[in-house]
Amino acid sequence: MTASPAPANRTALDQIHMQIQWNRLLSVVEEQAQTLVRTAFSTSAREAGDISAGVFDIQGRMLAQAVTGTPGHVNAMAASVGFFLEVFPVATMAEGDVFITNDPWKGTGHLNDFTVVTPTFLDGRPVGLFACTTHVVDVGGRGFGPDGRQVYEEGINIPIMRLAAGGTVDEGLMGVIRVNVRNPVEVEGDIYSLMACNEVGGRRLVDMMREFGLADLDELGRHIIDSSRAGMLEEIRKLPKGTWSQSMRIDGYEREIDLVGTLTVGDDGIAVDFAGTSGASSYGINVPLTYTQAYASFGVRCVIGGAVPNNAGSLGAVRVTAPEGTILNALHPSAVAARHVIGQMLPDVVLGCLNQIIPDRVPAEGTSCLWNPVLLGGHGIADGDYGDSRPFAMNTFHAGGTGARPGKDGLNATAFPSGVRNTPVEVNETIAPLIFWKKEYRTDSGGPGAQRGGLGQVMEIAHADGAPFAMNCMFDRVIHAPRGRNGGRDGTAGRLTLASGPSFRGKGRQTIPAGDKVIIEMPGGGGLGDPEARDRAQLAIDVRDGFVSPEQARAVYGWDAAPAGDD
Repeated sequence: MTASPAPANRTALDQIHMQIQWNRLLSVVEEQAQTLVRTAFSTSAREAGDISAGVFDIQGRMLAQAVTGTPGHVNAMAASVGFFLEVFPVATMAEGDVFITNDPWKGTGHLNDFTVVTPTFLDGRPVGLFACTTHVVDVGGRGFGPDGRQVYEEGINIPIMRLAAGGTVDEGLMGVIRVNVRNPVEVEGDIYSLMACNEVGGRRLVDMMREFGLADLDELGRHIIDSSRAGMLEEIRKLPKGTWSQSMRIDGYEREIDLVGTLTVGDDGIAVDFAGTSGASSYGINVPLTYTQAYASFGVRCVIGGAVPNNAGSLGAVRVTAPEGTILNALHPSAVAARHVIGQMLPDVVLGCLNQIIPDRVPAEGTSCLWNPVLLGGHGIADGDYGDSRPFAMNTFHAGGTGARPGKDGLNATAFPSGVRNTPVEVNETIAPLIFWKKEYRTDSGGPGAQRGGLGQVMEIAHADGAPFAMNCMFDRVIHAPRGRNGGRDGTAGRLTLASGPSFRGKGRQTIPAGDKVIIEMPGGGGLGDPEARDRAQLAIDVRDGFVSPEQARAVYGWDAAPAGDD
């Protein structure tokens, strides 16, 4: 095997070969990710795709990521591999070793995410690292929710350590994990899926390197990182230089929160700073810096350099900072379980800055944070007698509407920026003693505009046996709705009520009494542009399909035509 030619000696054919190798590497990590999805035990990975997978060089730089996965996992994982190497340098690794952590500050932001790193060897030499992450259903403690006051209350914390040595799994560690979680079979199964995911990636990488006669990834890695950084900088240099700021007020927990971002465009990249943002919360909605960096950089990548592959090169062109002690750079031992509720709002803040530069390319604000009801039942979980009903703990994934897009309406009941899928009702009812009585679009929830915001959805849930059960609420946009842009109207705020009448708070564990139902009405995305400019034929279709009521069509859009037919 030989190394690739030096850049100065590359022919056109060499360049083509290197591009083929790059494309092949992308297919390797996609197969890596699909292995995780197909072997996972929990619905978060198997149904929602709340995962990440990628390949790294032996310096810990991400060379390629799978398309399957979330920005919070992928971009935070890109930084976390460096933390693994600080504890276990490559020179100390051996074939069959596997490493693990769920440390929020060295992983992807909260204890429910396990990150696994596995070295790959070729002819006895380390040539790369594979990493992957998934959200497991339970890590003990209070359960997945925002009520913890310190990270110690939120579940078991595994430092960066060996999960397997020389191919032998540490059964002592697995035993400790099993006895600390409510769903031991699912959690242990997901950990084995993470190991399998990296193993498949490693095997495919070795196959690729033998096929192309590569002794290492050094030259290919340099080509990937240098090309991607250059491509990203080329796109950034098309923007005017300067500094722009945006603020956004959201619900928070014990108090409302101001997210303040300042974006600076320079020749050497884009800098995003969150100075002026509210201080850390007393509850579990705080965000470790790696997660802040992950979603803020994704906000830039949504509209700048979107065609450039995501890796250490392109990510390096966007620098994200936040002052220590703010809610976006919360320090240990802050509670962080629900960090996604705040962190997933950051693309909207960044896009608000970019809207001042390129208003024709930026969407309106959307629901942004996931509306994931964590549902639990069992002795001592909820107020009232649970009887002999089956205990359960379930994290089900759902979303409100996205903001309207330039030239297009927002997406209905679609998770942005996380990109995870809604969990099918049939799956939820299989794994928990629950009945989902309703799941439908929420009429009029999308913000009016030339392009309409995406609709939220309405869900009604009850216990199949009529027993009381609990819901860990981690919802935002209940007080402050997603805002429209450039003349578009705001979307509709979310709402949580019981069928019997009383309202729920947006955050915190609350009980659904025996025989009652919880009604979850998710927000709609903001509109884009003047509603008066909306296409009349499209508005008629909206009314026909129940997305917009005739009353809103007349009052907001000035519509006076009959609904469209079924043609």
